Amino acid sequence: MGLFDNAVPGGNVAKPLMIALGALLVGKMLSGKSADQTDQAQSPAPAPSPSGTTTSADGGLLGGLGGLLDRLKDAGHGNTADSWVGTGQNRPIQANDLGNALGPQVIREIAQRAGMSEQDVVKQLSAALPGIVDKLTPNGQVPPQNQLASIFSKFAN
Repeated sequence: MGLFDNAVPGGNVAKPLMIALGALLVGKMLSGKSADQTDQAQSPAPAPSPSGTTTSADGGLLGGLGGLLDRLKDAGHGNTADSWVGTGQNRPIQANDLGNALGPQVIREIAQRAGMSEQDVVKQLSAALPGIVDKLTPNGQVPPQNQLASIFSKFAN
């Protein structure tokens, strides 16, 4: 039984959704690179991508979990994002709201990496993110990026 099995509706996290989550939260960890290639590719500075999103070798498309939460707060969904990190009940987020908060370039990139349609990515992420973020923040705090990368690397194989 995996770490995220009880975090999403239906019980388990399919590989395409793990790839989407990995792309969003930890960058290239699940985009087809081996762990050795990922370790060599890590760099402390984010590199701008041509699509206008900020990426880093290990920080995901938005700069990791913290970047995702910031993006949600900037889009007016701070209370929802805070509920996922906090110890209370997780508030749901509508697929449209998540898609608008992430932006079309990020959604397109995630869909390409996961081999899913953009609509499926947004729908599945909106269902999965509240539980996943809750599992990743058991003490109500965002873990360091290297800890997130370590968690996701276990699911890459």
